[in-house]
Amino acid sequence: MSHAFATAPRLLALTTATPPYDIIQDEIAERAARYFSTNEGGYRWLLPIYGNAEIRRRHSVVPLDWFLEPHSFSERNSLFLERATEILTALTSKILAQAELRPQDIDCIVTVCSSGVATPALDARVMQRLPFRPDTQRVPLFGLGCAGGVLGLARAASMARAAPQSRVLFLDIELSTLTFRRDDRGRANLVATALFGDGAAGAVLTCRDDAPENAPRIVASGEHTWPDTLDIMGWDVANDGLQVVFSRDIPTLVRNEMREVVDTFLRKHRLCLGDIDQFVCHPGGAKVVDALEDIFELQKGALTYSRSVLREHGNMSSATVLFILREALDAGAKGRYLLTTMGPGFTAGLMTIEV
Repeated sequence: MSHAFATAPRLLALTTATPPYDIIQDEIAERAARYFSTNEGGYRWLLPIYGNAEIRRRHSVVPLDWFLEPHSFSERNSLFLERATEILTALTSKILAQAELRPQDIDCIVTVCSSGVATPALDARVMQRLPFRPDTQRVPLFGLGCAGGVLGLARAASMARAAPQSRVLFLDIELSTLTFRRDDRGRANLVATALFGDGAAGAVLTCRDDAPENAPRIVASGEHTWPDTLDIMGWDVANDGLQVVFSRDIPTLVRNEMREVVDTFLRKHRLCLGDIDQFVCHPGGAKVVDALEDIFELQKGALTYSRSVLREHGNMSSATVLFILREALDAGAKGRYLLTTMGPGFTAGLMTIEV
């Protein structure tokens, strides 16, 4: 047994949550196309965006009619704080019950979110609702976007490894639908209406000797930030909210450059692509999934869990990869997992988990 494997943090629990409102893709496609058809040519080119997304439904913290009304940045963010705190509080209780722990047993909370502004951060707000110890360490992470699921989990693993007797709670939530801006006719905003959904996930990690021997182990993690790529993905701040930024060149970047990044990461840990049994890849969108299957030399459709989560939940930004991981674990998939994500920076997040 390698030292890295023997000392690797283990996942005591991993669970997900979605808000109550379903967004059915066919319904929103028709309504959005009709709404945006006031823009010249809007109706002609908008409908295929929804069909090509390969999404059946998504989830939202607000009903569909909410998106057709004007909302200020202040209103959006207040709603974000309220709903995010509610969802994370319920999710935390569920995770701790699954791990057979109490809030007082947690030594550190790592929280990931990039879809709203929270100061005090979301972890502090959850601590006001559940009886965590007052000396619990807080590590809120903002700005990682879609890469945050892997990069945040990696930071949580580092905290667990640095204090082997500790237990680390990892929380990840994105309410990206609240950022939709009804008066923005830009392509990125319109594509976002066909792609993004809301979701949350969380986990408990530890290196303690009393952790179950068969719990999944986070063995290695890494990241790669490309130079001169700040304009590929992120937010601009507009008067009425966060304005989505993402480039249509992302699938091309994946095809041209992601394989080399993955190979370099694997070599660093004395692995190659042939050593991977399961691919847990943030889908981004349908074209990105196609590109990932190509660069990993997989048959089309082989990224089953990525396609399934995209179809039933859409792109939930950072939380998405944790939904995919949960689905793979529930299916009983064994072996070495490779997790991949990409987000603002432009940065790739990479991780291997052994099950």
